[in-house]
Amino acid sequence: MIDADIPLPSSGQVTLTNRILMRITGPGTDKFLQGQFSQNLAEVIPGYSPRAAAATPKGRAYCLTRMVRNGDDVLLVLSSELAEATLNHLRKYLMLFRGTSAEIIDSGQVTGLFGVQSAEALAGKALSSLEKPGDTVQLPDGFLIRVEPTAEGLERFEFWQLRGPAPTASADTPLANWLASEISAGVADLTEATTEAFVPQMLNWQHLGGVHFKKGCYTGQEIIARMHFLGQLKRSLFRFRLDQAGQMPAPGANVLAGDRSVGTLVNAVRFTNGTIELLAVVRHDVAGDSLTIDGTPSQPLTQLPLPYSVPEREPAVETDT
Repeated sequence: MIDADIPLPSSGQVTLTNRILMRITGPGTDKFLQGQFSQNLAEVIPGYSPRAAAATPKGRAYCLTRMVRNGDDVLLVLSSELAEATLNHLRKYLMLFRGTSAEIIDSGQVTGLFGVQSAEALAGKALSSLEKPGDTVQLPDGFLIRVEPTAEGLERFEFWQLRGPAPTASADTPLANWLASEISAGVADLTEATTEAFVPQMLNWQHLGGVHFKKGCYTGQEIIARMHFLGQLKRSLFRFRLDQAGQMPAPGANVLAGDRSVGTLVNAVRFTNGTIELLAVVRHDVAGDSLTIDGTPSQPLTQLPLPYSVPEREPAVETDT
């Protein structure tokens, strides 16, 4: 893969070849999704498209997504790498809802947009309605969604295109640029190496609006809710930089404190200057120690900021009851 630019472009677009769109349609759409995902379907409405996660009965996430209301249907975005496995998992439950189906949108495409100028070229005056992450506007060929900014303040959008030619708001930039912006925004992505490895809160998914703690029962909800209400979260997602690493670390690699494994690498991207940025789930009690990635013992990790706070890392945390 081509390395990411440093700094990231302040405008431009990226064809997200690592993403595909799925449509849930039929009379059981909301009931099915309500029973499988961490989001309350009552809050998936025209104009607002929140994130969500699907988990195993043990509360381990196998799908990280966003939900968009499209008439009576709901659209979801899937990792291309995990799409087949995700669909197979969901269809085991979907068979209980006669007349409701989950299908890949063959004509669908997701485009990432950097900066307000690129989004305005696509949406015009309608862009003014997108004030916060998740805000959505329907355009003739699909949906434009404001997503989380990077820690450096770069504004970002996604265009979920359902039909028509690819958008031409600006020239394409490499996929690595978008992956780098996701890391800077603190947005994790699961891979074959990390699927079913983490409870959603370990990936900071609640701080991206992707976990609704009062929605009621869904698969994995008991574990997810217990971790939240009892203050049991001991590991969460951190952002780090690795300077001049000879080899690109892979998702699933151990984060080490000395010889002890204290975390797991989730995503990483290399920049044109040779540095690497990554997201890793790390134990709170050692996050400030000298940490390395397994295989690069001479290169310490430098912790970088996220664009949101993670209060669970503080010694005492009050939670809603």
